[in-house]
Amino acid sequence: MSGSEENPSRPAVFLDRDGTLIREEKYLADPAGVVLLPGVVDALRMLRDAGFALVVVTNQSGIARGLYRVEDYRSVARRIENLLESHGLTLDATYFCPHHPDVGGPCACRKPATGMHRSAAEALRLDLASSFFVGDRVRDVLPARELGGTGILVRTGYGEREEAELPPGFVARDDLLAAARWILEER
Repeated sequence: MSGSEENPSRPAVFLDRDGTLIREEKYLADPAGVVLLPGVVDALRMLRDAGFALVVVTNQSGIARGLYRVEDYRSVARRIENLLESHGLTLDATYFCPHHPDVGGPCACRKPATGMHRSAAEALRLDLASSFFVGDRVRDVLPARELGGTGILVRTGYGEREEAELPPGFVARDDLLAAARWILEER
């Protein structure tokens, strides 16, 4: 058997963190502030059961701005992982961008750039063109334009405010659970 037959590429659901998986808290640095949004556990379970890789991709400009440290980010990420694990769920990977263009200039990872997505695709053998890009900001879903796949804006977090800016060809749903149901219907 060749390597590609042993580990064929599969689609992923790329998930924004703040405002999509957890309650939006500006510059969240305290794990005690982590609250999973309603329906997230069910949505992730449905997507996992359907064979999707679950990959979090999150901009964390508070690190570049000096508002919190990488260690604080990692503590919050661990809290999310622990909450999900308490429901029998795991993520395939989590990627974060600690940069901000006003502090150090542009980078290849800050969404809507696709660096985090490409890194995940390489590490996890993901089929980007069959993947879904879900978030509460337009910049979270725009990678679908460059990478293929489908972008879905959720109306949680900042999504309701940003929906008017959503380009044609993208989808909006009320929350992650509604997005997961739509993904499974479309698939």
